[in-house]
Amino acid sequence: MAPDRPTLPPVQLHSDAELARAALAAPLLARAARLARWAGPETLVDAGGELVDEQLPAAAEVLGLEADEDGAAYASEAWRLAVDTGLVDVEDGDDDTPGTVSTGANLAVLTGGAPLDILGIWLDGLDVVFADATAPVLDDLAEVIGEDGEIDFELLDWNPEEEAEFLEGVLGNLYLLTVGEGGPGEGAVPLPALAASMIVPDDMGEPTDDVLEQVSEAMMRLDDQFRLLEPIGLVEYQPVDEALMVEEGEEPAPQIDEVDDEDVTRYGMVKLTPLGLYGVRARMLEAGVDAPAVGELADKGADVLLDGLAVYPEAAARAETVGWLAGRDEATAARELLGAARGVDAGSPLRRLHCQQALSLVGVAAEPAVREVLDDAELGGLARVWLAERGASDVPAPPESMIFWLAIDTIAAQLDAAGDLEELRDLIEGLTGRHSGFFDAAWRVEHPATAEVLEAMGRLHRDKGAAKEARKAAFKARSRSGN
Repeated sequence: MAPDRPTLPPVQLHSDAELARAALAAPLLARAARLARWAGPETLVDAGGELVDEQLPAAAEVLGLEADEDGAAYASEAWRLAVDTGLVDVEDGDDDTPGTVSTGANLAVLTGGAPLDILGIWLDGLDVVFADATAPVLDDLAEVIGEDGEIDFELLDWNPEEEAEFLEGVLGNLYLLTVGEGGPGEGAVPLPALAASMIVPDDMGEPTDDVLEQVSEAMMRLDDQFRLLEPIGLVEYQPVDEALMVEEGEEPAPQIDEVDDEDVTRYGMVKLTPLGLYGVRARMLEAGVDAPAVGELADKGADVLLDGLAVYPEAAARAETVGWLAGRDEATAARELLGAARGVDAGSPLRRLHCQQALSLVGVAAEPAVREVLDDAELGGLARVWLAERGASDVPAPPESMIFWLAIDTIAAQLDAAGDLEELRDLIEGLTGRHSGFFDAAWRVEHPATAEVLEAMGRLHRDKGAAKEARKAAFKARSRSGN
């Protein structure tokens, strides 16, 4: 029936202004901006552009972290972000001469730039933090120093491409769980489930001990990474309970097979923030992934709208349609929708279903446009339904052929929409219950999906006798069409 569709459902993003405010409020970027305003010609940096050790206490004090034992580390982290996002410009010094610091052009953008410009700086910051999160963990630096005094990355057993790909995959899964139907929506996802989604094969029944160990190791790596990603505003994260990791002075990874529903939150909970949804989608788009967003179809034609809604969950489809209708004349919009709904291609039943749903959002001003298609074999049925629902007068009774054509078309659309199975069963059984001899008439309907619909009715109808009639009717329909 309907053609293949993109795998990602659309995301409903906050406005650019709201997202920009969230970016400015992200703790790490806010600290970086504060340090950028504080820095000046007297600020001392080393040959690599880092704040020298003597400067860190003053930087921590600017951030209000002078009493925090990790204040210097937080200040150093914020300074690196300020440098890497252009909030400050650093001219590196050398072993004898300290570097010089000046205000970066992007600092003015943060205070007076357009929302998209601010978000651009935030995305640059996200790239920086992502790189930090996928960097190797150097527990004992001495063990990985080569004879030349440099870090020997081969000794780390670390592949930067694989590490980045794994974290991108985790964020992609978290994104899909957030925007997809049946996912947690705005709720948090347990860290064990997220790690398992990357490690455990879909066709694996009971995970092996080796797989469970890999999941546990992935959880601990993700725990470190989400702790880094939270301050940039990408996620809200409840870390793994440290009490679970302490055993005789060691830090063993929690065993995934020991996690139960009652204490799952102790093993870490994570969710993307609205800003995080924006950031992950931006990274996916840059990688060439089709990641639609609600609102992208507002300036497109009705044909693009109806085709695009095929991948939208119900709430997103309604929001997209409301946006499309906004500012359009109702009668003109109805004509465009009805015109785009015509066709006998595989996707046409679903287009007509979305057309009908879109028309439910327009008022009586659209009535003349709807009446224009009363005699149309493909649209006359849904036009009568629309008029009847609004209590219109002088609505002509549909011919029997139109009734059965509309029934086949409606079921075909519901099959393509892959909605609730019980609702579809109720629809099928309601139709056959209201029309005696339904199957004897239905197999004669000149609709491209007639045989497929009747076969589906044979599978889904709970009455064995009716199911058998449906299968017989499907055979007749195929014989008549020669397929």
